[in-house]
Amino acid sequence: MRNGTCERRTTETSISVALSLDANGERQIDTGIAMFDHLLAQWAFYARVALVVNARSLDRIEHHLIEDAAIAVGRACAQALGDRRTIARFSTIVLPMDDALVRCSLDFGGRPYARIELGPLPERIEDLAAPMIAHVLTTFAMESGCALHVDRLAGADPHHVIEAAFKALGRACREAWQLDASFDGYLSTKGMLA
Repeated sequence: MRNGTCERRTTETSISVALSLDANGERQIDTGIAMFDHLLAQWAFYARVALVVNARSLDRIEHHLIEDAAIAVGRACAQALGDRRTIARFSTIVLPMDDALVRCSLDFGGRPYARIELGPLPERIEDLAAPMIAHVLTTFAMESGCALHVDRLAGADPHHVIEAAFKALGRACREAWQLDASFDGYLSTKGMLA
């Protein structure tokens, strides 16, 4: 089983993440921010992973909590992927959710990059600061070692847009980190990743 964990303890936050890429199981997410919990749960459900996140703010600053949780999830993902041999590596998902249509393309080739274009968002979506959405996705890409492109193709309801983005990311991750038994090595003409 491909598992990853990350414990991140700072003067600002206390974060614990456990992730299993091959177990469509327990999803227990508690950050104290309902909308962030919801988005992480959507990602985990559509990626078909087991995910446990316990995150506590020690300084009561939302930005630090969300950023550190995204770092920990990304690092747990990188650990679970290991050397990335025989993974499918690439995926593109176009996902509709009511009025929203979001495209997510990624490459788990080990070279981090992020371009997030979700259009104008209000200051807050439920209890989450909307600028943190792009920050979470960018941080995930940097820490997990993927090139990530997320685009809003349509959508007027910001809740639908960001939820569709996390669902699309989950589906894309699921496809990209699937093991491909048709080859034994890295999906690269270089014979290595990154």
